[in-house]
Amino acid sequence: MSISEPDISPAVLEEAVNPSPPSMDRLREDLRRTREDIARGHPQAVARQHALGKRTARERLDLLLDEGSFVEIEMFRRHRAHGLGMERKRPYTDGVVAGSGTINGRRVFVYAQDFTVFGGSLGEAHAMKIQKVLDLALSTGSPFIGLNDSGGARIQEGVMSLNGYGGIFHRSVQASGVIPQISVVLGPCAGGAAYSTALADFTFMVRDIAQLYLTGPDVVEAVTGERVTHAELGGAHVHASKSGLATFVHNDEESCLAAVRDLVSMLPSNNLSRLPSLPPRGATTDLRPRLAEIVPVDTRKPYDMRLVMAELVDDGDLIELHRDWAANVVCALARIDGEVVGLVGNQPMVLAGVLDVEASQKAARFVRFCDAFSIPLVTLVDVPGFLPGKDQEHAGVIRHGAKLLYAYCEATVPRIQVILRKAYGGAYIVMDSRSIGADLSLAWPTNEVAVMGAEGAVNIIHRKELAATADPVTTRAELVDRYTRELAHPAYTAERGLVDEVIDPVETRAAVARGLAMLRDKRKQAVPRKHGNLPL
Repeated sequence: MSISEPDISPAVLEEAVNPSPPSMDRLREDLRRTREDIARGHPQAVARQHALGKRTARERLDLLLDEGSFVEIEMFRRHRAHGLGMERKRPYTDGVVAGSGTINGRRVFVYAQDFTVFGGSLGEAHAMKIQKVLDLALSTGSPFIGLNDSGGARIQEGVMSLNGYGGIFHRSVQASGVIPQISVVLGPCAGGAAYSTALADFTFMVRDIAQLYLTGPDVVEAVTGERVTHAELGGAHVHASKSGLATFVHNDEESCLAAVRDLVSMLPSNNLSRLPSLPPRGATTDLRPRLAEIVPVDTRKPYDMRLVMAELVDDGDLIELHRDWAANVVCALARIDGEVVGLVGNQPMVLAGVLDVEASQKAARFVRFCDAFSIPLVTLVDVPGFLPGKDQEHAGVIRHGAKLLYAYCEATVPRIQVILRKAYGGAYIVMDSRSIGADLSLAWPTNEVAVMGAEGAVNIIHRKELAATADPVTTRAELVDRYTRELAHPAYTAERGLVDEVIDPVETRAAVARGLAMLRDKRKQAVPRKHGNLPL
């Protein structure tokens, strides 16, 4: 008994041999589902990320960017590595979400590393996506923001990971001074990735979850025998107070990313664009009586320079950089009469406001950033000198102080100096004196500009006389009074043209605002050269 062949119609047979292409509706639906799956992420990996107290890459972008503004590029990018089983695991995005969006309507380019995919590790495809958004940011003149959450180089891809880092670093250096670069550390940022933060203009870190170091605790223990935790080695507190790498530290991701938005609102899009300004606030006639109360006449009594700055700027709003590092100098961005300015001031509350190795580095980098992006500088001076001592000399205080000197001398933006009280020795020169190019120098009637304090000068000049007198205390007091009257009185520098005007403290905000308005169209052509040799 034979079994008959099934009866197959010609149409079915033709479909089996030459299947018709899927419909457009089917293709569109498949694309939509794929995109949703990619955006959703692996549920278990997302749950682990949340359990660590961290948001996903896309959740972070939602907080950072204006709603609905993000345009993703290379969502379907996958690695092409082989070996060690890599060919069997090729997730889309390759562990980084990259693209462009807006912050308060202004264009920025951004990447957010996705710790749920390969631990956010950087491989060849991952690096190429970051390189592409950096290229686009530079070509369009837009700020560049990196959200870092990565275990470092993807070891399975070998040297291609290192090559990828090199390409990022090269682009970052080319973009330096052309577009603002912001690095945000929202998890581990280890190995080569750490250099991206060091090259950025500003680095944000979040307490408890941010970790930033070249070599992790395991490697440190293996090499040195020292046991150290992630937080002790490279936590936010370490980089905020010791290394100076963290510009800002926040308690959670929400406040951190909100602060990034605030910072971007103060910065130009690039070195050729105008600073973002607000309507004038009547600062040119605004008197501030509190300024006459904040600063004691006695130069030995401290006060908080931040309070002086708050009286000078609109609404008392300051964005202070490196608050917990080198606190003897204060650097801040703010607005005066609606215009963005950079403020540098000695802080008498810390080490009497002296300059030292770290303060010089901090202020120098800030001055150079402001100059690169045409942000006028206002320097508030109350400095007794450089910190003396063998440790400072051996640490290179001369070299580091020269960085600040070089930064001011090189700066071509409008520069206003205000001398509140002490301005002694080389520190006076370095704090943007007229002799190194300040456009306008103002002084309070409490100003003391001299090689050194009167008592120190008298002890040197009249050493023999003091040793021979029967009443050294009275003689010293008389000599100090005479030295002050002759060489350190409030009008001394003004009489010699080193200060443009001695002003009433209550007029400082108005005087600075008028000076900035006067200097707004300043143009200064740089000397033709490849570049100077900064005393690094």
